[in-house]
Amino acid sequence: MTDFPEFPASFRGQRFRAGDDGYDEARRIFNSRLRGTPALIARAVDADDVATAVRWASETGTPIALRGGGHMDGWAAPEGALVLDLSGMRAIEIDAEARVARAEAGVLLGELDAATQGHGLATTAGTVTHTGIAGLTLGGGIGFLMRRFGATVDNLLSCEVVTMAGERLVASRSENAELFWALCGGGGNFGVVTRFEYRLHEVGPQVARGLMVYPLDQAEAVLRNLAAVMDGLPREAVVIAALTQARGLPVPPGLLGKPALVLIIGYTGDPADAEAALAPVVGFGEPAVKRLEPTPYTVLNATLNVLAPWEHRWHLRGGYLGALTDAVIAGLVARAAAAPQTTDVEPPNATVALWSMGGALDDVDEDATAFSRAGVRWLFEAVGSWKSAGDDAAHVAWADDVDAFMADHRLPNAYINLGSSADPDWLRSAYGPQKYERLEQLKAQWDPQNLLRFNKNIAPKVTATA
Repeated sequence: MTDFPEFPASFRGQRFRAGDDGYDEARRIFNSRLRGTPALIARAVDADDVATAVRWASETGTPIALRGGGHMDGWAAPEGALVLDLSGMRAIEIDAEARVARAEAGVLLGELDAATQGHGLATTAGTVTHTGIAGLTLGGGIGFLMRRFGATVDNLLSCEVVTMAGERLVASRSENAELFWALCGGGGNFGVVTRFEYRLHEVGPQVARGLMVYPLDQAEAVLRNLAAVMDGLPREAVVIAALTQARGLPVPPGLLGKPALVLIIGYTGDPADAEAALAPVVGFGEPAVKRLEPTPYTVLNATLNVLAPWEHRWHLRGGYLGALTDAVIAGLVARAAAAPQTTDVEPPNATVALWSMGGALDDVDEDATAFSRAGVRWLFEAVGSWKSAGDDAAHVAWADDVDAFMADHRLPNAYINLGSSADPDWLRSAYGPQKYERLEQLKAQWDPQNLLRFNKNIAPKVTATA
């Protein structure tokens, strides 16, 4: 470990080293299982600060870990690293007439939602409001608006980037277009994005939110129905099905703490149309809880916050499905029934989630972005969340078992923000071999030293020489 004593004095932001006031808070990240002890955390105040830090890193060959919101992956606070912290860069500008938002890299989704909804506008922006926009966007970005307006990167207009040479530039579909393509799903591999520009759409402020809870013995029938009707629902509808423990939910006492199926429903059209539009879903089965009601879009987009508390220990596995088959449904329900129980964790601690995809996601050509979406109808994830390190083995083994079962059912491509793996073979499959080779070549152009390697890393393409 080094303390980087030669770090440039011209850097104007705060610096935190072990033992400093504020250091422990500065290294606090969402997933406490992956939190390390960085040697130096340098919190930038603006893009000039970012350029100063990046030039120094390039000159000294020092790899940089980037921090935005500090969410699921543990790359925001790796052991012994130099962390370039962008979390203080939180400016947001809304051009309501042009329907454009510009947001700095430290902005959180809830902050972006609040700013855009002040004008009756929104863009696809995740489902947990304390997620950072930077990691979400650079990985592709999914949320309650994806079936209506596409992925976050489908609504990304431009990025302001500090290159690894310390230069500042703009990347868009018309300027530095190849770099922009890589930033649309290639993760934080190609430069430090300091500001994002998004296309906005008229949404809300009132939408509809539904909650359906079923005992586990109804789960297979309800999921088979969902698989049959989902593609026929309006694009305004998104359904997330969660096989989980019924804790932290308004359920009858007899269901409390037991495995259950929870449907979380978002309808972002006119809430008066929601009941008719969602009838094939909400009219099926005998739910123990059935709610469908108007709500502000900002509330809908915070629905999953209760399932995503900070500083738990997390392990995540997942992938894409071309269909929600009977075999998949039966296997996932069985594994949900066998999920580990940790009674001191509230809300539920082991969850299999199924996200409805399709809709506007299908309108964008697979090769238009690095983010892959070819053939996907559903996204699955196995999520373990717990507090004690003594429970690590049980939860990791459970999520990995779900993942292993799904190996014969999943598509080869995947959403890179989903899962904890940075294995090169997994990444090659997630993007597909042609995209991955293109990303390797762009990495060699924009980050030849691979200084941005605390991430789902794409190593620079090595070109053979005579």
